[in-house]
Amino acid sequence: MGIDTDLALVVGLVIGAFAVPSIVSAYIDGRTPRVAMIAIVLSGVSLVYALKTHPNGYDVGDVPAAFASVIGRYLH
Repeated sequence: MGIDTDLALVVGLVIGAFAVPSIVSAYIDGRTPRVAMIAIVLSGVSLVYALKTHPNGYDVGDVPAAFASVIGRYLH
């Protein structure tokens, strides 16, 4: 039994989205974006896992359904 691929996809996308402003902020301040790079790596690993283990892969149109599925599962 592995991790739910929809959950891995959503977590990877959310972590990646939060890492982008952190990278930009570090670049503007002249700092090294260490934490942001770790977040990008974690995001990439999560996304690759989701894409490789999902039975038919994901299309762009599947992403909103995956978000709705994960949010519905954990809020209900």
